Amino acid sequence: MKLLDTNVVNYARNKASPWHDWARLAIAEAGSTEGVGVNPVVLAELCAYAKPAGQLLRDLDAWDVQLLDLPAGAARLCGEAYDKYRTARKAQSQKDAAKVPLPDFFIGAHAEFKGWTVITNDPGRIKTYFPKVKLDQPPR
Repeated sequence: MKLLDTNVVNYARNKASPWHDWARLAIAEAGSTEGVGVNPVVLAELCAYAKPAGQLLRDLDAWDVQLLDLPAGAARLCGEAYDKYRTARKAQSQKDAAKVPLPDFFIGAHAEFKGWTVITNDPGRIKTYFPKVKLDQPPR
């Protein structure tokens, strides 16, 4: 299974994006091999901006993107990684991070917990805080 980051779905839905073709191909290839999905965190982010949200769900269905549950076991990994991030942010900038874990941490934790790959064009936090997670990224 490959887990989609929010940005990949947004690129695939936006024909004007320079990453549109890459995103559509990445989704199609993953869907035709090991499977591809989004978790509730990604779906919530997408629905917050998708107009209309119903079309988003039709797009995901047409691309054979599965709607996946977020396992409770990923919560510990997410919290531990987010704590490291908050500590590092405080040490580097003397600024506190938000108290609510960011979506990237839920996505990374979910992928690590299940042993899945993440398809993303924004690997920073996942690569840093979930180094075991394999990433599929566009060629640079």
